[in-house]
Amino acid sequence: MTRIQRNANIGAVALPFAAFLAAIPLLWNNVVGWTDLAILGSIYIATAFGVTIGYHRLLTHRAFETYRPVKYLLAIMGSMAVQGPVIGWVADHRKHHAHTDEEGDPHSPHVGHGSGIRGLWHAHTGWLFESNGLADAKRYARDLLEDDGMRFINRWFIAWVLLGLTIPFGLGFALTGTLAGALTALFWGGLVRVFFLHHVTWSINSICHFFGRRRFETDDKSTNVAWLALPSLGEAWHHNHHAFPRAAVQGLRWYEIDVSGLVIRVMKRLHLAWNVVQITPERQQQRLAQAA
Repeated sequence: MTRIQRNANIGAVALPFAAFLAAIPLLWNNVVGWTDLAILGSIYIATAFGVTIGYHRLLTHRAFETYRPVKYLLAIMGSMAVQGPVIGWVADHRKHHAHTDEEGDPHSPHVGHGSGIRGLWHAHTGWLFESNGLADAKRYARDLLEDDGMRFINRWFIAWVLLGLTIPFGLGFALTGTLAGALTALFWGGLVRVFFLHHVTWSINSICHFFGRRRFETDDKSTNVAWLALPSLGEAWHHNHHAFPRAAVQGLRWYEIDVSGLVIRVMKRLHLAWNVVQITPERQQQRLAQAA
């Protein structure tokens, strides 16, 4: 990783974190309005879907197919989450699945940094300054490299990040008619939103490979963490995901809330998604029988 990349990642982590620290006394003193919170929540959900449905289930694992404009829109929404350019993100995640919790995994809490606090730190944030974006895209994301639209979206990553900050600013100004309203919307719907989504996503790398429940026999230490399921929009059924990586719906039981999976089901009904990979109860039982 170059010094420029490392410094850029430090800034992308530190600035939203500083905003969160500033948000605590502001929230305590009621220096936030319902407009700000509504903008924060709506943009959080939109950009989180860009990561969970776009970056992850569609582009990394090909859990379903969709029209090219929808695919590009999801990639842009994922870029606005400020988690890295789409091709590097996909390459890193495919490498993670190729070497899960073994040497070569970009962000395992169990490899190279011990299995305690240091390992958790590495999986949660530390890897961003060491191995983030270093997976060989020609090996792990060749399909995206061969897509002109994806290369364009990847190349203009900074523009999408700025768009993700401009939208809350514009919404704040449109809804309040004041510069102060625009700036507070930028603060909450931009920087604070990025902080929350960062740490929810990174918790899948750290917590969901360290604490939680397991059901299937897998060659890794992935876990399901129920309390993370809602803020992660279903990604915290991570052990289910490692048992069935191409599953479009990762909540495999009726009580496992998977909002991203629900959206993909709705997209299928609207004919916006097809070839949706679904895991039948019979296939789950086969895996359970293997574990037994």
